[in-house]
Amino acid sequence: MSYQFEFQKLLAIKEREKDKVLVDYNESVKHFETLAEKLYSYLKRKEELEEKKVSKLSTGLKIQDIRHQQQFIINLEKTIAHYQKLVMESRQKMQQFQAILLEKNIEVKKFEKMKEKRLQAFVADLSYQESKLMDEISIQQFMGKGN
Repeated sequence: MSYQFEFQKLLAIKEREKDKVLVDYNESVKHFETLAEKLYSYLKRKEELEEKKVSKLSTGLKIQDIRHQQQFIINLEKTIAHYQKLVMESRQKMQQFQAILLEKNIEVKKFEKMKEKRLQAFVADLSYQESKLMDEISIQQFMGKGN
């Protein structure tokens, strides 16, 4: 007599849902990391340009070059603002997937715990039945020897 968990199909469905959310979460993490790296590179580039600007201003620079560099920095700031917004949205999406993943993990753990408890109860019942059968056999043997 083997044990069959009555909610095995449901457990399998919950595990597949959890795996799908895990894949989505991992994709959102990669997307977040990619955007964060781009934002970092733009911020670093802006910082380097401002340092160059300061050093060139001390040595002397044409007004046209100053305007050109300032316009480039302004455009870079717009790009940085855009990437900051994308990073924030990506972080929120990643956190939403993380919350869903946590919920799915909890659901799967509940079913696994239920399966474990029911298996223990099944084993205990099987042991009880076996013990009862052994008692019955020994009583029959004793009664057989008595006659």
